[in-house]
Amino acid sequence: MTGSGPAGLLLTPGASAGRDQPALVAIDHAASQVGIAVERIEFPGRAAGKRRPDPPDVCIRTVRTATSALAGRLQVPTSRVAIGGRSMGGRMCSMAVAEGLQVAALVLVSYPLHPPGRPERLRTAHFPDLDVPCLFVSGRRDAFATPAELEAETKAIPGVVTLVFVDGDHSLRKRDAEVADIVAPWLAGLM
Repeated sequence: MTGSGPAGLLLTPGASAGRDQPALVAIDHAASQVGIAVERIEFPGRAAGKRRPDPPDVCIRTVRTATSALAGRLQVPTSRVAIGGRSMGGRMCSMAVAEGLQVAALVLVSYPLHPPGRPERLRTAHFPDLDVPCLFVSGRRDAFATPAELEAETKAIPGVVTLVFVDGDHSLRKRDAEVADIVAPWLAGLM
């Protein structure tokens, strides 16, 4: 490692899942194989057994705290930690970066650009504040973000954006290994 790429990766789950979501486990394994320390976290509500996701401010605070803790364990600044996750978890990570959290990169799997069937309700107001490398991995049939929508909306991001589309819908069911095989080399390429 050159000392400038990501030393660590913080992964967050989607709204209805936990830290052991299969996609996160697969990414953890693949990133670990390329020498990146991985931490998968739970949001507080999920950890407490609640069904509803925590409010965004709670999720963003959790991301900030966990990123700092991982950086501390690795004895690096947070700018050497990549963060991201699936769906809502990735979105919360991107919002934390937009609010000033310094990180190495964002890994956004199945980013929920808008609610299904509501393309006018975009969740992109913070995109102009994402001045870090961003990887978006999304299904070609994702009801939360079509490839065309992602291509158009990510133009607002000043950081370098990599878009990768795979067969599947928002769940990317049975695509965990494929997603992990996209994420790990992309992170390794930042080193």
